[in-house]
Amino acid sequence: MIRDEKDWEEQEGEPLVELTDENGEVSYFIEEAVLELDGKRFAVLAPVHDDEDENCACCGDQDDDDYELIARIDVDENGEDVYVDPSDEEYQAVCRMLESYDSGEEEE
Repeated sequence: MIRDEKDWEEQEGEPLVELTDENGEVSYFIEEAVLELDGKRFAVLAPVHDDEDENCACCGDQDDDDYELIARIDVDENGEDVYVDPSDEEYQAVCRMLESYDSGEEEE
């Protein structure tokens, strides 16, 4: 179980993103990438798997290691980053951008 975000960041060297779903379940993610599209920032988030909790709230009992989320990064009134669901159009545009990066990598 992840107990302390600061401990995680010190051990893993990556910032931890905490998301709460509509049922109040808290899940933890790391930012795999941050992309900019049309003046907005989007994060590709990968779930953090606890060794103790294979069926974590972030991805249940999925065996798919490629499970990732795309979130738009907004800034709240305090200047803090807030991760929100992108619109369907934004989601599709970010997916196309990621696919073009993937296909570009394969050609090299």
